[in-house]
Amino acid sequence: HTGEKPYSCDQCGKSFAVASSLTGHRVTHTGERTYVCLCGKSFALASTLTAHQRTHTGEKPYSCDQCGKSFAVSEKLTRHQRIHTGEKPYSCDQCWKTFNQSVHLTTHQLTHTEEKPYSCDQCGKSFAAASTLNRHHRTHTGEKPYRCDNCGKSFSQSGSLISHQRTHTREKPYVCLCGESFAHLGNMRKHQKAKTCRISSPSYLTPVPDP
Repeated sequence: HTGEKPYSCDQCGKSFAVASSLTGHRVTHTGERTYVCLCGKSFALASTLTAHQRTHTGEKPYSCDQCGKSFAVSEKLTRHQRIHTGEKPYSCDQCWKTFNQSVHLTTHQLTHTEEKPYSCDQCGKSFAAASTLNRHHRTHTGEKPYRCDNCGKSFSQSGSLISHQRTHTREKPYVCLCGESFAHLGNMRKHQKAKTCRISSPSYLTPVPDP
């Protein structure tokens, strides 16, 4: 609650609120991986091994109390819940734009420096984030690694697969304050712009980030 972080790493100076977090952080410097899964993968933390093992068991113990969607790790549930709350806790210190995930803030901050360290080896185009370069590569290879388990249709981006799967599940994760639900973010935005929403407050018309 106070924001105090009294536990500091003696190698890099990073600070933590609790001693256990500092202990877990220290292994990033030693490279030690003492927790081993039966599949052969090893991990620095017991909690990371536990989360990994759920990829084998399919266990998803963390459920959203608003839409029922389940997750294998609590951090993914926390990020998902921001779809419903609209919370954006990560703020840029240069333009004060806010984001629902820290990785989105990191990518955004490169727009101020104009740094684009990731280059395509086929066309030379450069990108601020490695994930954006990976997606771009698929425009050359035609690769579609994300496959729907229900109908077999494949997609080049994970977001496209998630959106497609809602045609099978009928899930509508984008919930307007007026109570109407939507399967896709774009449809909710159209609903708001068309003024069919029963909530008239301009402050409501803030886009909700895609999961």
